[in-house]
Amino acid sequence: MTERCDLLITNVHAATMDPSIAGAYGAVEDAAVAVTGGKIVWLGPRRELPDCAADKTLDGEGQWLTPGLIDCHTHLVYGGHRASEFARRLGGESYEEVARSGGGILSTVRATRAASAEQLYRAAEPRLQALMSEGVTTLEVKSGYGLDLDTELKQLRTARRLAQHYPVEITTTCLAAHALPPEYDGRPDEYIDLVCEQILPAVAKEQLADAVDMFCESIAFSVEQCQRVIDCAKKLDLPVKVHAEQLARTGATAMAARASALSVDHIEYITDADVAAMAESGTVAVLLPGAFYTLRETQMPPVEKLRASGVSMALSTDLNPGSCPIASLRLMMNMGCNLFGLTPAEALAGVTRSAARALGLCCSRGALRPGLRADMVLWPMETPDQLAYEVGALKPAQIFFAGKTVGGRDVTAG
Repeated sequence: MTERCDLLITNVHAATMDPSIAGAYGAVEDAAVAVTGGKIVWLGPRRELPDCAADKTLDGEGQWLTPGLIDCHTHLVYGGHRASEFARRLGGESYEEVARSGGGILSTVRATRAASAEQLYRAAEPRLQALMSEGVTTLEVKSGYGLDLDTELKQLRTARRLAQHYPVEITTTCLAAHALPPEYDGRPDEYIDLVCEQILPAVAKEQLADAVDMFCESIAFSVEQCQRVIDCAKKLDLPVKVHAEQLARTGATAMAARASALSVDHIEYITDADVAAMAESGTVAVLLPGAFYTLRETQMPPVEKLRASGVSMALSTDLNPGSCPIASLRLMMNMGCNLFGLTPAEALAGVTRSAARALGLCCSRGALRPGLRADMVLWPMETPDQLAYEVGALKPAQIFFAGKTVGGRDVTAG
């Protein structure tokens, strides 16, 4: 009996990123992939393909197919820019010095509060388009530049609106505990009261967030204050993520692991005990080499220890106006290898299956295998190593979102 499918891709090599398939990339050479209803229904060597009548067939021309890329940590929606702070840091000021003088996150808060929802949407569009052009089919967008109820809601609504108008999956995270707003200067506990008693309940009621995040650092909030946010999130049935140990050792990673957080992000200053706690809890380590590069940091996350302990390592842009105004996940793959010592295969895993896990989405995307959504990218390359090695000229030949072509150059189809 002949099976039917919506799309059949043949003459293609598949870097499935499926850990059940041997090899760093889970590669299936000379593969075929069948898609129905937006999901992969068959994948394997072409010679084993069962009889299949397809509504559309695609000759992959011997290119490589990967899962759609996933950017699991961005601050995509914000107002203004901080180019002047870039110049100040180049002049010798540290990130902390800029922040304590009224710059940093608070300068973006002022611009974001002043911007209309339409202005935020239009400003975010080119950033989103840049990520999508590289094969990003899922990304996370955080709030955190409002620090009041109305602006936090405005940011999250804008992120949801972008997802309605672009063929991309956007998950949203409420990062109201990002910095202390000026009107609460000297009263951090009272601001955490606002976050827990007003902002998070309102966000949950409107179903505007898929997770809750917090910035646990000396220039932001303490472990005790962040624990209150975690407790509130748990009561609202929202998973948590934590900006942890970026600038110093705070104990945030241990706190996050105890809470079974989806991820801890940055983690340059974690200890061996933190690594062990993450391995036990299954919390993903999200590495952000763009912020490390932009801030010219010297303390690197302990990649070898994370690898040895089996901690899943994701990579992300941390796209934001201050510490990483870089809308290129492909560049982060290159930086992850050159700055942090990842292998090219670990870098691709970091922007596919590990990134999906960091968003709680590993059951629906992040790999190429039957049952997962057909978010896929076709690349004109000879080896998947090129994705982390070559930046700029190597562009997607075709991008699929839920099995539908949404970008890339033309590929012969019939």
